[in-house]
Amino acid sequence: MPRYQIGRSTIIVTGAASGIGAALAVELSRRGANLALVDRDPLRLETIRQQLVQNGGRVSLHIADLADAKAVSDLGDKVLDTHQDIGGLINNAGVAMFGDFEQLTAADFDWLMRINFHAPVQLTRMFLPHLRRAPDSVIVNMSSVFGIVAPAGQSAYSSSKFALRGFSEALMHELAGSSVRVVTVHPGGVRTSIVENARISEPFSTARAAKLAHEFRRAAPTSADQAAKKIVAAMTSGKSRLLIGPDAKVLDLIQRIAPVAYWRLMRRVLDAGARNRSGVPTTT
Repeated sequence: MPRYQIGRSTIIVTGAASGIGAALAVELSRRGANLALVDRDPLRLETIRQQLVQNGGRVSLHIADLADAKAVSDLGDKVLDTHQDIGGLINNAGVAMFGDFEQLTAADFDWLMRINFHAPVQLTRMFLPHLRRAPDSVIVNMSSVFGIVAPAGQSAYSSSKFALRGFSEALMHELAGSSVRVVTVHPGGVRTSIVENARISEPFSTARAAKLAHEFRRAAPTSADQAAKKIVAAMTSGKSRLLIGPDAKVLDLIQRIAPVAYWRLMRRVLDAGARNRSGVPTTT
């Protein structure tokens, strides 16, 4: 398969108004890509477009709530009305939620699954025939380190990311030998607004959620720009699996060593980190 060439076709990026999606738009545009940017926030999306104008590539904006299957279906037609040369699909959009499984309503759980899993599947189904027509093309699915390990309190989010990982790996095997390559991305902690914007289940304390969000941002080792550069490098290098950040690599290793008991090991690491931050000495 020829190496993927950015700038030869249009790349669709979901969740492009902020975080990794916005950083991807900037990095891809800098490399000459034409872009179809998707998000539900029109003001932020327009701000990103204005940043990209100087790079000269075509940029179209598409406002859509990926929790709405009809909106996703309409999105396909709107993108194809503007771009007929689809060569890349980056399923980056995602949402998070605070709360244990028993605290989440069925509606909350389904809302998250629609955005994090069903929308990428639906978009892949719509655009795969067009990706096949390109001499080389790529699908990037944004799983998570929580698609490798499943912490307590993340039943909905981990379910969606494990599902996306499984879908991506099966699709990769089905498309082996074709012009379409699949890249599964597992970011660790990346400094974006996903945690601050997470839904909070009714029994879950808002103060507790705010504290967790603050701790996450302080501990996250990777910036959105760094993550975007690694993803673009994976698109062009032929990688099929990408771990982003030292934390993702450590958790992946722990899961490999202790596939059943990894949560006990993770808790020890997290508890030790909390004690270090509070000035309490740790025991060895």
